[in-house]
Amino acid sequence: MQDVTQTRTDAPDSAASMASPPAATQALPAWDLSDLYAAPDDPRLTADLDRAEAESRAFEAAHAGRLASLSGDALASAIATYEGIEEILGRAMSFAQLVFSGDAQSAENGRFYQTIQERVTTISSHLLFLTLELNRLEDASLEQKMLSSAALARWRPWLRDLRVFRAHQLSDDLEKLLHEKEVTGRSAWNRLFDETVASMRVDVGGEEQTVSAALNKLSDNDRAVRAAAAKGVSAAFGDRVRLFSLITNVLAKDKEIIDGWRRYPRATSSRNRANMVEDEVVDALVAAVRESFPRLSHRYYGMKAKWLGLPKLMHWDRNAPLPDDADTTISWPEAVARVRAAYGAFSPELERIAAPFFEKPWIDAALRPGKASGAFAHPTVPSAHPYLLLNYHGKARDVMTLAHELGHGVHQVLAAQQGYLMSSTPLTLAETASVFGEMLTFRAVLDAERDPRKRRALLAGKVEDMLNTVVRQIAFYRFETLLHEERRKGEVAHERIGEIWMQVQTESLGPAFDFTPDYSVYWAYIPHFVHTPFYVYAYAFGDCLVNALYGVFREGHPRFQEKYLEMLKAGGTKRHKELLAPFGLDASDPAFWRKGLDVISGFIDELEQAG
Repeated sequence: MQDVTQTRTDAPDSAASMASPPAATQALPAWDLSDLYAAPDDPRLTADLDRAEAESRAFEAAHAGRLASLSGDALASAIATYEGIEEILGRAMSFAQLVFSGDAQSAENGRFYQTIQERVTTISSHLLFLTLELNRLEDASLEQKMLSSAALARWRPWLRDLRVFRAHQLSDDLEKLLHEKEVTGRSAWNRLFDETVASMRVDVGGEEQTVSAALNKLSDNDRAVRAAAAKGVSAAFGDRVRLFSLITNVLAKDKEIIDGWRRYPRATSSRNRANMVEDEVVDALVAAVRESFPRLSHRYYGMKAKWLGLPKLMHWDRNAPLPDDADTTISWPEAVARVRAAYGAFSPELERIAAPFFEKPWIDAALRPGKASGAFAHPTVPSAHPYLLLNYHGKARDVMTLAHELGHGVHQVLAAQQGYLMSSTPLTLAETASVFGEMLTFRAVLDAERDPRKRRALLAGKVEDMLNTVVRQIAFYRFETLLHEERRKGEVAHERIGEIWMQVQTESLGPAFDFTPDYSVYWAYIPHFVHTPFYVYAYAFGDCLVNALYGVFREGHPRFQEKYLEMLKAGGTKRHKELLAPFGLDASDPAFWRKGLDVISGFIDELEQAG
């Protein structure tokens, strides 16, 4: 099964409130999942799973142990059959994930999600042999088969990416054991984390809030409200810190064991292989961002402290609105209009692809208890369509989140033509369309604004979003790296986890901040650390890539829109070097990262000059 849901989480993006939503957010869309299945008890779901099980057993009986002897055309036919069965399983699993995301508090939803996951895992165990046997084929033999078969050559990109893991593949029995135990291993701990956070309530000034609603209060205009929310979040996670520490320690140890068996040189290597980037390329990105902390986050937050009239910022001031920020509530129809206009001004074709998301029930933006926090885009399967989840409070940042997730959605629609196995992109490229869509929307709003004070507020908001995307995510990555390294010496006490968290926060955010001791538990609410270890650097990768790409667009690169759409249509068939070459960009060049970071620094320069 593919792990292809693009997620986005940081304090300002979260959102499901127990309190009554403001008037501007009371008529928000909710998705209708019936394009997948009508309900968890839909007979079509049972029939699909039964069919997939029968087909997978027949497929295993026909082909297991025989792939090496197949002709190129016969092997291509086998892969096509495998893809068809995987898509059936992908549809079922997507439906279960979306149902659970809609209300993770529901015990019934939790049982349904687990049941489907277990059934899908059992069925897919009959398909596991195909990828294992393909990776045992010699390069010369496989190449000869592809040269003799145009049908097999079509699968070249998928085979290329599959074979990146050849050196880390275990015996068939071990691979099958790990596959089947997943439902009682990592995924079970993931579910425990999700259900725990979904059921938590945070005391914010005497009012009960969900975790995501309380985190949203950290961007409130009133500093007293922000402080109360911060205190409540600290208390709620502090009360459960031993549980979150246990989850973190178990998953880190589980990863260490598997990485050791697979002979990965370090904890980050498996994620980098999946992202189709070398360890050294990621190291260069991380080093470039860390070196830029003083000219980016340290400088900006020093300016922000002065704007707010504070000698030092507390952690609850990080996302505080600026004095010039009117903090107006933006209605959903207005947000949609802004995003669609920005997409359409760039490319009418892009806006045409985006239109169904708003004309059909493909978006869930409503606020309700139990709903997943943050935002994500789920591609489901090529035979259906993506779904978007966000929690809309009517803030300017929420509009940017809509633009971001819509970027994922249109990317997934365009890439669907590559089929189930080749439509998914590595995480490093998956953020391209989302961040680009965000940039298009921001530029459209900024260019239309004539009031200097409002322009400063808009520009500062964008800088903060970029710092959250680049600086903060690299700090998260640094936290994970240090934590996983320390876990190899033994279980890490929650106090020590807190110390590592405070170390990277101090390093990344700089001397403008005073951190209260209770901030040391804030690592516990970040779901990426649990669900997708070392995912977070992909945000910085994507942001810097888009900064460079957008610069090429602003310079009037010929046929940019056409080339951009072709890049998105490629899905997972091309690597970043091939995708960026038509634009004259090369992510392996160290200057590429500096160019991306210079865009952020340039925005801060403009703010500094404005005073």
